[in-house]
Amino acid sequence: MTSFWSIWVIVLTLACLALILGLLLWNLKNYVGVKEGESCGHEFDGIEEINNPLPKWWTYMFFATFVWAVYYLAAYPGLGNWQGLAKWTSSNQGVTSLAESKKATEEALANGEKVQLDQEIIAAEERFGPIFNELAKVPVEELLASKVAGDKAQQKAIENGEKHEQTQGQMALEIGQRLYAQNCAQCHGSDARGGTGFPNLTDNDWLYGGTPDKIKETLLHGRIAAMPPWKDALGEQGVKEMTAYVLSLSGRKVNQKDADAGKAKFAMCAACHGMDGKGSVAHNLPFGAPNLTDNIWLYGGSQRAVEETLNNGRAGVMPAWKDILGEDKVHLLTAYVYSLSQNK
Repeated sequence: MTSFWSIWVIVLTLACLALILGLLLWNLKNYVGVKEGESCGHEFDGIEEINNPLPKWWTYMFFATFVWAVYYLAAYPGLGNWQGLAKWTSSNQGVTSLAESKKATEEALANGEKVQLDQEIIAAEERFGPIFNELAKVPVEELLASKVAGDKAQQKAIENGEKHEQTQGQMALEIGQRLYAQNCAQCHGSDARGGTGFPNLTDNDWLYGGTPDKIKETLLHGRIAAMPPWKDALGEQGVKEMTAYVLSLSGRKVNQKDADAGKAKFAMCAACHGMDGKGSVAHNLPFGAPNLTDNIWLYGGSQRAVEETLNNGRAGVMPAWKDILGEDKVHLLTAYVYSLSQNK
């Protein structure tokens, strides 16, 4: 807020407070010219107006709200650019990165400032941190097995009208599900089935591997795809031919002449996708190149979509969550993501 508008807000607010105080004080005196308790000489439909003051409790309430308003405006931010004597704010304003957020948090703690969001995060870590830490010590496969066993025991307890206590696995995957909804659903969807450019997490098609260790590695450190553009190297006709061959790998009907020509050029793609086109996972390569033979397409499998991929390349980014969530929460999130594809 600029200085002009800050002054504008301060002046108007204080003027309103002064007007309210003036009205309160003015109403404490009798200006009617008639003693309290006597008639004012007005009658409406048989109802006579009596000169009665406001009840004392009502007057005290008005003064109390006035005092509270003055205190609130002095103690907390909101009166223009005034930051408040209590050094309180809802959150660290103006941060644009995780590094800036951490720095602002450290400075606020050092200066004795009360940042509500920081205090809530600290309180949550103190309360739930030990729980996350304890669950993070259990391997993902054990958590999943515990979840399955716990679900069966819970169903049996419900049928018998008995009380069921959550297992570690049930608790871990419930926490993981909430972490997913808060941090992952924006890209992969609330049902985890993904969308164009965002992988489906419920099937068995994994660009970097679907084991718990690989999923955890992806979550901790993120992934940066690097499908280069081939427009300049192949030319328009070359892209058309390569598209035909790539589509033929998954059993699609294509122009065989174009496909044969594309196959002759496929060696430039084999470094990542393999000569058989089965992708990085099949050949234990770190590139995250997709399997071209299963008819599962991250950016669309139409001829137009594949040509666009070959012409312009793809550079998808999976963010790293290690510094945002911490390793304990990532472990629980890993367990939940891993569980999504285990019934496939």
